[in-house]
Amino acid sequence: MYEVLMVVYLLVAIALIGLILIQQGKGADMGASFGAGASGTLFGSSGAGNALTRATAILAILFFIISLAIGNLSANHAKVDDSWNNLGGVGQATEEPVSTPKTTDAEKNKTEDTIPD
Repeated sequence: MYEVLMVVYLLVAIALIGLILIQQGKGADMGASFGAGASGTLFGSSGAGNALTRATAILAILFFIISLAIGNLSANHAKVDDSWNNLGGVGQATEEPVSTPKTTDAEKNKTEDTIPD
C-alpha cells in the first residue's frame, strides 16, 4: 500500500508541475486585449484558463490528501530490521551478551564512601 501511494504521489506531483508550467501568467492576457487573436484558440479566450485552473486545483487537493496519507502511514510504520545487519547466516551461533556481576548494597555503600570530594 505504501509503495503504491508513493508511485501515485510521484505521478500527481509531476502532473501538477506540468499543469502549472503550461498555464499563462496574468500578464499574458494583455496581448489578447490588443487583438492578438487569442479568441480563436481551442478553448476560447478564457476557457483554457478555467479548465487548467480546475485541473490544477484537483491535482493540488489530491497531492495534499496523498501527502497526509503517506505521512500517517510512515509515522505508524514499524521499522523492518535490515537484513544487512546480520550477515552471519542462519546456521551460525551469535554471541551472547556478557552479564555484569551483581553488587550488593554493602559494596555500593563502600564505593560511595571512597569517592574523593
